Amino acid sequence: MRHLIIMSLGVAIAAPAVAAPQIGAPAPTFTARDSNGKVVSLAQFRGKTVVLEWNNPGCPFVKKHYESANMQKTQRAALAQGAVWLTVNSGAPGKQGHVDGAAANALVKTAGAAPTAYILDPTGAVGKAYAASTTPHMYIVDGRGILTYKGGIDDKPTANRADIASARNHVLAALADMKAGRKLAMADTRSYGCSVKYAG
Repeated sequence: MRHLIIMSLGVAIAAPAVAAPQIGAPAPTFTARDSNGKVVSLAQFRGKTVVLEWNNPGCPFVKKHYESANMQKTQRAALAQGAVWLTVNSGAPGKQGHVDGAAANALVKTAGAAPTAYILDPTGAVGKAYAASTTPHMYIVDGRGILTYKGGIDDKPTANRADIASARNHVLAALADMKAGRKLAMADTRSYGCSVKYAG
């Protein structure tokens, strides 16, 4: 039973069966609609750092970071540095975490979140292009369109909010390195969370 519970929370997860994008290579381009029905593309943010966050509001690991306001603080810190923050939901219709535009907007408002846009990806096209396997799963694309970071939000792969205080926030550390013109100390880390609920 304990094993089944762990699997249901997504601690042990297989990545999508596509080649994962590589650090230092161009990030996969995409065009999708956000929660307001607006077309959003990665290309439109050329010249700016873009943070991608895979989201499933029903996932205990996502709740850890939102109910503690850790994700919102990370979003605002990134935005303060001039970055763009795109929250992506690749949950398929009928599966945990899937939302429509109205529900996504309500979630953002209730959580006090600050994404530049909340992207709806019900077909999983964007998620599979990035080989996003968990919620959350984080990526950073620099102003040239190059993937500079991929992995977890931090180094504490638990659903326990108490662990946040002692965690290394990989996203903020990566952004700090980028701002200072340094090579990222950690560019490719282990993501953790619930499995992305793709269609099929």
